[in-house]
Amino acid sequence: MTPQELHMAIARERVLPYSFDETKNFNCQKEKVYDKLLELLGMPEKMVDPKPIIEFEKMEHEEFDEIRFKYESEPGFFIPAHLILPKERKGKLPTVICLQGHSSGMHRSLGRVKYTNDVEGDVGDRAFALQAVKRGYACVIMEQRGFGELKGIEQDGGTNCLHMSMQAILLGRTLLGERCFDVSRLIDALEQFEMLDLNRLGIMGNSGGGTTSFYAACVDSRIKVCMPSCSFCPYYESIISIQHCTCNYVPGMLEYMEMQDLAVLIAPRALIVVSGKDDEIFPLDGVKRGFEVVKKIYRACGAEDNCQLVIGDGGHRFFADISWPVFDRYI
Repeated sequence: MTPQELHMAIARERVLPYSFDETKNFNCQKEKVYDKLLELLGMPEKMVDPKPIIEFEKMEHEEFDEIRFKYESEPGFFIPAHLILPKERKGKLPTVICLQGHSSGMHRSLGRVKYTNDVEGDVGDRAFALQAVKRGYACVIMEQRGFGELKGIEQDGGTNCLHMSMQAILLGRTLLGERCFDVSRLIDALEQFEMLDLNRLGIMGNSGGGTTSFYAACVDSRIKVCMPSCSFCPYYESIISIQHCTCNYVPGMLEYMEMQDLAVLIAPRALIVVSGKDDEIFPLDGVKRGFEVVKKIYRACGAEDNCQLVIGDGGHRFFADISWPVFDRYI
C-alpha cells in the first residue's frame, strides 16, 4: 500500500460528524458547520477600512466604462480590482463578482493579454466580465492571492500558490481562507459605489475561481447567487484522490464534513453548480453524487428550486451559453 492509498482508505472509512442529516434541525446544523468552517479556514480579522482608492477611470470603451481601484484588505496589503459598468444604465445595477482560476490573472476576465504566455481571444469562455456586462450587470474583477499581480514573484503566466499556501498554514491560516476574506473585504469596499445594487449581488468563477466563489458564499451571506464552475465535487472524488494545487486543501476538513455538506451555509440562497461532463479533475460522477446532498439540503429549508446543476459538453472550463441564462433567473 502506498501512502496515497493509505490516505484514501482512511478517508473512505471515516464517519464525518458534520455530514448533513435531514432528520436533525437545519439551523442547528448550519450554525455548527459555519463555526467549524471559520475555524478551519483560519481567516484573518478585519482590522482596516477597505475604502476603495480609485487609480483611473476609462470611458472610451464602446460597450462599458471601467474603474480601476484598489482596497486595503489587511494592514498595508492592497487588492487590485476593476469595476466594469454597462454604457447604458439606469438606477442601481445588479452586480456580479467574477473570479479567474489558475491563470495569469484577473485581466483574462476582460479578454486581455498581459503576459507572454497569455493566449489571444476568449479561450474556454474566460472573459467573464465581458459576458456579464453585455447582460447588463455591473461586474467586479479582483486579483486573487497567488495569481496575476498578486503572485509575489515575477513570472510570465502561471501561479504561485504553493509557497503562499505553506506560509499561511504555518500561520494558522489557509490561502483559501485569505482569498475568501479578500472577497468579503471587496464587498465592504463596493458599498462606496452608489450605482451598485448589492441586494442583488452574485459571484462566479471557474476552477480556482469557482472554489473561492463557493467558500466565499459560505462565509458571507451578502452574496445572493453563487455560480461555481468546475470546482464543486466531493473531496473524496477529487481533491484527495487527484493531485490539485495546494490552495484547494483545508487542513482537517475531512475530519468533519464533505464539500457538499457546506451547501447548508449557502441555502436558501441560489447555488448554481456548473460542471463539464469531461472534466478530469472534478469528475462528473462525483459532482452528481455531491449534488444529490445539495438537493436534500435545499429541500430541508424549503428552497429546492434555488439549486441547479448545469452540465456542459466539454472539459475543465466555463460554459457561458448555458450558464448565464440560469444565473439571470436568480439575480
